[in-house]
Amino acid sequence: MQHKGQILEKAVRESGIPLTKITKRINKSRRWIYNAFENPNLSIDYIIEIGEIIHYDFSDALIELKKFNSSSLKKAGLLNEEYPEYWKNKYLDLLEKYNEILERKLV
Repeated sequence: MQHKGQILEKAVRESGIPLTKITKRINKSRRWIYNAFENPNLSIDYIIEIGEIIHYDFSDALIELKKFNSSSLKKAGLLNEEYPEYWKNKYLDLLEKYNEILERKLV
């Protein structure tokens, strides 16, 4: 089993970004990040959040993220230039339908 905290620590240390800066961005204490480094079952959410801060992609380092890396999403047809636009349009369509329903209920 992978020790997520150690993987995180290695990436953070190699990034050269000060721990203080990282902890301020995620609104945690320095003690919290040291505890995170010791935690073998650290939440993937925190790892991804810190990865964004230090500009590090953990999908190659963590087994749990390998299945969600961009190449597998591209193969599945879920990641291309039109993908965000598709979801935006879908959201707007649903929002319009919701508003229509509300208008009918209020009349």
